[in-house]
Order: sequence, then structure tokens, then C-alpha cells
Amino acid sequence: MAKLSKFIPKIVRGFVQCACVTYCAYEYVGDIIMCAGPSMEPTLYANDILFVERISVRLQRLNKGDIVISKCPYNPKENICKRIVGLPGDKIRNGLSVTTVPYGHMWLEGDNSSNSTDSRIYGPVPQGLLRGRALCKIFPFGDITLFTTKHMT
Repeated sequence: MAKLSKFIPKIVRGFVQCACVTYCAYEYVGDIIMCAGPSMEPTLYANDILFVERISVRLQRLNKGDIVISKCPYNPKENICKRIVGLPGDKIRNGLSVTTVPYGHMWLEGDNSSNSTDSRIYGPVPQGLLRGRALCKIFPFGDITLFTTKHMT
């Protein structure tokens, strides 16, 4: 019994260290996310699984054409997956009006413009809501895709 009591603190310490490393990796490095909804078709479909990195968002190194995961502006419990179409200072034609993307915001749109709720509906998205940039689709296995920036003009 005495030998077991010596190992319990080591086991607990190892568990806590593992939990801390896992949390930091999830919060600061990357995550795996499942897509939902048709807004990014045909690039992404519902139930596609993506590897998302968080470093570009933290360093503010995002480009037009990047696919990003963001908290939904009107429902923060929901994540959205959209493409960056406008950076701060860009002028975006939205129907008959022209909107200038304010500093600290991004203009996000789905690739499936006829079936996407995006910045055309809720306006520019604060950069603070962005969670990560999609690096690659990792499932389904037959359709693994590395995302490169789709340059927008």
C-alpha cells in the first residue's frame, strides 16, 4: 500500500501536465472541426472534417481567399465556416450599396452564394470572433485536400 501511495502523486501530476498540454495545443495551435450546412459547397460539404490552425488568426496573418472558422455574429454558440472576401479598408459591393470593411473586421462569404448566411446579411465580422484558418480537409479520406489561398480580386 505504501508503494502505491508514492505513485499516486506522480500519476496525478502526469495527468495534469497532459491536460495542460492538450488544452494549450487546442487553444493556441490547432483543432479539428466538422463542417455543417451547405454554405461552402462545392468546396466543403456537411460532415467534411478540417484541420484548423489558430496561429494565423492570433498573428493577424489572414488573406483574402482564406477559409476561416468564426463564431457566428448573432449566435456565439455556433461556429461558421466562410471564406475571407474583404480585409479592413476594402470596399465591398453588397447589392446596390458599397460597404467599407472597418478596421478590426473581415468580410466573410460562403462559396455557395445562393445558400449562405454571411456578411451580406450580418455585415462585417469582428476579427475577435475568428477562431482559426482551415489548413486542410482530412475527411473523407478519399478527398483529402490542402487549402491554398484562393486569391480574390
